[in-house]
Amino acid sequence: MRLLIVESPAKAKTIAKYLDNKFTVKASVGHVRDLPKSNKNAIDIEHGFIPHYEIIKGKEKIVDEIHDLAKRAEEVILATDPDREGEAIAWHLKEAAGLIRPKRIVFHEITKEAVQEALNHARPIDEDLRHAQEARRVLDRLFGYDLSGLIWRKLRYGLSAGRVQSPALRILVEREREIKAFIPEKFWVIDAQFANASGKEFAAVCSTQPKTENEATQIVERGQKSSWHIAGIEKKEQHRSPRAPFTTSTLQQAASSRLGLSPSMTMRLAQKLYEAGAITYMRTDSTNLSQQALGEIASVVREKFGADYAASRTYQTKVKNAQEAHEAIRPTHATNLEAGHTPQEKKLYQLIWRRAVASQMPNAVLHKTKFSIQASDTSIPNFEANGSIIKFDGWLKADPAARGEENELPPGEEKETLTLKTIAATGKQTEPPNRYSEAGLVKELEKRGLGRPSTYAPIIQTLLSRGYAEKEQRSLKATDLGEVVSGFLEEHFTHYISDSFTKEMEDNLDEIAVGKKDYQTILKDFYGPFTKAISAKKNVPKISDLGAAPAEFKCPTCNGPMIIKLGKTGKFLSCAKF
Repeated sequence: MRLLIVESPAKAKTIAKYLDNKFTVKASVGHVRDLPKSNKNAIDIEHGFIPHYEIIKGKEKIVDEIHDLAKRAEEVILATDPDREGEAIAWHLKEAAGLIRPKRIVFHEITKEAVQEALNHARPIDEDLRHAQEARRVLDRLFGYDLSGLIWRKLRYGLSAGRVQSPALRILVEREREIKAFIPEKFWVIDAQFANASGKEFAAVCSTQPKTENEATQIVERGQKSSWHIAGIEKKEQHRSPRAPFTTSTLQQAASSRLGLSPSMTMRLAQKLYEAGAITYMRTDSTNLSQQALGEIASVVREKFGADYAASRTYQTKVKNAQEAHEAIRPTHATNLEAGHTPQEKKLYQLIWRRAVASQMPNAVLHKTKFSIQASDTSIPNFEANGSIIKFDGWLKADPAARGEENELPPGEEKETLTLKTIAATGKQTEPPNRYSEAGLVKELEKRGLGRPSTYAPIIQTLLSRGYAEKEQRSLKATDLGEVVSGFLEEHFTHYISDSFTKEMEDNLDEIAVGKKDYQTILKDFYGPFTKAISAKKNVPKISDLGAAPAEFKCPTCNGPMIIKLGKTGKFLSCAKF
């Protein structure tokens, strides 16, 4: 008997179908060991940051079953996920169940071909990869435990800080400050409707946006008395290129904007599609597609859309030190036009299918046209009308939802006389910057190199569950509590929640993963200065109040001044004499 171990029962069920009863397939149901919740004795700092793991409560039976099965097996193969987390799970299984010289295989899709190919290339556990995951786990524990402890003492018990969580919170808080500091400015937009000699109407807008209502009114009144003509026509051909196949981050962003899914829901649905063998591994920074996938997609494109729609493309992976899952998220078989059991799974699969297939199709070709429209009264600014026509839909054939709206202008000639149908001014004001949506925050974290795509969904979930942020419709808003915590960290630990520090630590973890840097050295270089920075702040006064309340707020009992304090749910007003 040969024993093959994976993480999830669903994955085990899918793989078992491909192995012709030659293996016993067992699921570990995720991690089997972790650091104890209490920090006491969790990490032996003095002897090289050695973590002391414990079997997770409730997993004892699974570990015992794997141990018993392994004793009777002629070969034990660990087939956990193809990334650092999967490598760590494999190592923990080996240690916890006492596995003797187990083999490790990786595959990026759960298909019969991929599993059989992986079995032909078994290898030992990659110690560099698992050290990189261990370094992240230990680093985050040390960072969070020590800094959270200080926050408990100086702000309020139960609050927390995190190595990537805190910079993410800082980004939300900075945006909130920008919104509060924003001073709106009024302006007027002047729209007009014109008709050509044939009576075909089209819309145009004034190229100038007046700052005063009087100026806008004058343009409208003078425009109504003027005659109009086309002063110039610009025509140019525009090529729209398809986007690269999905990575974890871009899938989360597209699923949010197209399907209204949160990053955490997107990952749960993608996990189910992966475990069912419908898509490749969904935690990846890479935009590469395998040669087999390229060939299959090309065949599907030619068959479904025609030979003119096939175009082989490669994409440059933008993320430095992209993680070990070296292929983009794509359907395991492009010939499967549908997959998934629930409506949401089916929609997500369709999104992944369209993106992967469209990535191997030619540019869409648009003809862009702009009319510059002039009044006989030359004191009136020009108006502009913009339109576009799709001449060749290219990749949009596979992904029509990416088209957007096309505004087609009627034929026109320079100096052609136009009839003004309507002209009107609408008062508006400049808007503050938008709050980040969940997808927007994911994009911002990736752009700054903070964290890893696989961590973005849990980070956002932590900010929400801790009460540091709340969702307003689809936007993330930093709460009063979030602003206070971030303000404290920004004042006292600027370096440790900065973009540069967080990104540098990610780079160090990447270097450990490829064997270029040493686990203990990285942790030692971090922890020495960090503990000194914590100790230096132990005499900082406890924040019992957040300053004086606005003068209009008076104590209802004594009519005296009020101060702002921090409570469990955020800021509240208290009598200054209390």
